[in-house]
Amino acid sequence: MTPIADRRLYLCTPDRPDLASFVAACIAGGVDIVQLRDKHLEARPLLERAALVGAVCAEAGVPFILNDRPDLALEAGADGVHVGQDDAPVALARRILGADAIIGLSTHDSDDLAGALEIGSGPGGLSYISAGPVEPTPTKPGRPGTGLAYLMQATSAAAAAGVPVFVTGGVTPEKIPLLARTGVRHFVVVRYLTEAADPRGAARALGDAIDTALGGGVGGDVGS
Repeated sequence: MTPIADRRLYLCTPDRPDLASFVAACIAGGVDIVQLRDKHLEARPLLERAALVGAVCAEAGVPFILNDRPDLALEAGADGVHVGQDDAPVALARRILGADAIIGLSTHDSDDLAGALEIGSGPGGLSYISAGPVEPTPTKPGRPGTGLAYLMQATSAAAAAGVPVFVTGGVTPEKIPLLARTGVRHFVVVRYLTEAADPRGAARALGDAIDTALGGGVGGDVGS
């Protein structure tokens, strides 16, 4: 499987009635990592929906990440877990999921970043961090935007530490060139895909914008 550092277009989606077909369409358009993030489902229904997404991702060779719960990620057979600053510690997630799992951590400011870099990317450490949201977003109610300055700090420091940084918050094709100029090479997308009438086409537009901004590696339609 392609290393996390070589993946650029990361879908983060809540549960939805058409979950399997939606995720499949996004992957067909170029999404190369998927997270199921639903703050409302109880454990059993979340496991059922995770199994659904996991099957779609496995067939496409795309990593599947579950949000918040390393125990449920293990039960669901997910490729990893993404945790926030107030969720299970990275060390605990690593003990539960093992050395080969993908483990991501949200960061929102320089203190969070320092903590993430202290954990590091070695054995028992992180696979990637997310930085943001760059601007306020309904998916993170009450959290202010970090602005571009934090992205520049995070990408510079994390690159030196060998930890990929995925930017979050309002990522669209139009904003990707500016984000890329701050050093960002990996993009998490929620609403541009989840609200799209044509998720496959929207993913393709994002991939093309990333491809243009970074000079290759993503873009085009997997089904073409």
